[in-house]
Amino acid sequence: MHYVRHVLLLAALLLLGACGNDQQSVSGITHTGNSTPAKAPEQVKKPNVALVMKTLTNPFFIEMEKGARRAEKETGIELLVKTATQETSIEQQIQIIDEMIRAKVDAIVIAPGDSLRLVPVLKKAQDAGIKIVNIDNRLDAEAAKKIGLTNVPFISVDNEKAAYLSAKFIADQIKSPAQAAIFEGIRSADNAQQRKNGALRAFAENKNIKIVAQESANWKIDEARDLAKTIFKTQPDIKLVFCANDMMAMGVIEYLRNSKHAPVLLAGFDALEDAKAAVKAGQMAVTIDQQAAEQGYQGIMTALRALHGEPLPTTIQVDVRVITKSSLE
Repeated sequence: MHYVRHVLLLAALLLLGACGNDQQSVSGITHTGNSTPAKAPEQVKKPNVALVMKTLTNPFFIEMEKGARRAEKETGIELLVKTATQETSIEQQIQIIDEMIRAKVDAIVIAPGDSLRLVPVLKKAQDAGIKIVNIDNRLDAEAAKKIGLTNVPFISVDNEKAAYLSAKFIADQIKSPAQAAIFEGIRSADNAQQRKNGALRAFAENKNIKIVAQESANWKIDEARDLAKTIFKTQPDIKLVFCANDMMAMGVIEYLRNSKHAPVLLAGFDALEDAKAAVKAGQMAVTIDQQAAEQGYQGIMTALRALHGEPLPTTIQVDVRVITKSSLE
């Protein structure tokens, strides 16, 4: 009997010792009682990228945003889309860049309204550690170099070549002496200069063509309509018109329709839906699809590559398509 009591006492002591052990086992996982709980992994911050465009009054930039949104969906970044009121609202674009600097975005993808005036504020953004990607309209290389804005990739089309193809399509149809006009974009914008040069080259190749008017309508439909009224009043025999974007071409069409002026061979640039409809209707001869959505998409993807520290090309060129009535059939 004494022996049994001793055995029971020993068993009880062993059981108490086991209960006082520092380790607990739950579902087969052993934890040390005096350890602190493991911290949950920190959530990785999404890169925030700002797309700064000229305006949303031009459907071209609506398409550009669609491409950027596609990149946002694919990559999971946080995309901020900012635009000025009009394509000529350069000061507003500068203010938007300042706002993005204060917001401490990781990258800015910029379609600048002006090739010169945006350079200083973009240098300020780059100095703040923000990656810069330039799309659509190239920043002035000399101004950027002078101020120290470096390593900014550029994504767009060959504007000079594309405008040449547009103007050449109508120039090739001229077999006898004819007058021509060129409606330019904002003259301080590089893409406007390149498109003007392309049109000049195409018209110069046909000795029958004489350019009698060359003015800026600042990319705007209303300014182009008013400019057309002035130009056709003084030069009623114009047979060819090249417009550096479709918005201005729409302004010319509006004037021709309202004034019941004789049709002209009209070339545009951007392949807006209204412009393609005008091509189908015979009101325009040609326009250029510069794939605005692809430019927006490539801009965001390039910004993401820059944030990952990947080496980037200085220029990424997007292909263009010549849009004529036959290509739309």
